Amino acid sequence: MTNTQNLNNKRIAILATNGFEQSELVQPKKMLTAQGAEVDILSIDDQGEITGWDTDNWGDKVKVDAQVSTAEPGDYDALVLPGGQINPDILRANKEAVSFIQQAHAAPRIKAIGAICHGPWLFVESGLANDSRVTSYPSIKTDLTNAGAHWQDKEVVQDGKLVTSRNPDDIPAFVAKISELVA
Repeated sequence: MTNTQNLNNKRIAILATNGFEQSELVQPKKMLTAQGAEVDILSIDDQGEITGWDTDNWGDKVKVDAQVSTAEPGDYDALVLPGGQINPDILRANKEAVSFIQQAHAAPRIKAIGAICHGPWLFVESGLANDSRVTSYPSIKTDLTNAGAHWQDKEVVQDGKLVTSRNPDDIPAFVAKISELVA
């Protein structure tokens, strides 16, 4: 599942804040950009950059392109939600981030909303988990099933626009499925 698509003239948003799982933001961004997509990092933080979490310590800083409060979901072809424990837990408590995800799901232009690892917590908060087939990091399986999701232990699960994966090992399949839907 590592086929590359032509994503020229496609715009993809990655929504993250401090504490994003570094590999789950950096690798998808590189892979999508290599396919020709323009990838914007959106955040709730206005310091101009956010810091990743790399295994067991703070990681690299990533430049923020726009604030989620001023971004328009309809300007994008896909939305990616990296995991880690810190990032989605902060974002799910932010009304603007949750609203952006809900609006992205309703936007006709957006063909994929991908969430990996703990990222599907944002589907719980935004109401998108209910009656959807998803996967995630195993520790949030109960949260997803309690929200009405049908959890599966697979490297990538697609249900309509929703694309979910379990962990960094699944990134190639995760990006391939998002690319397939966007192309």
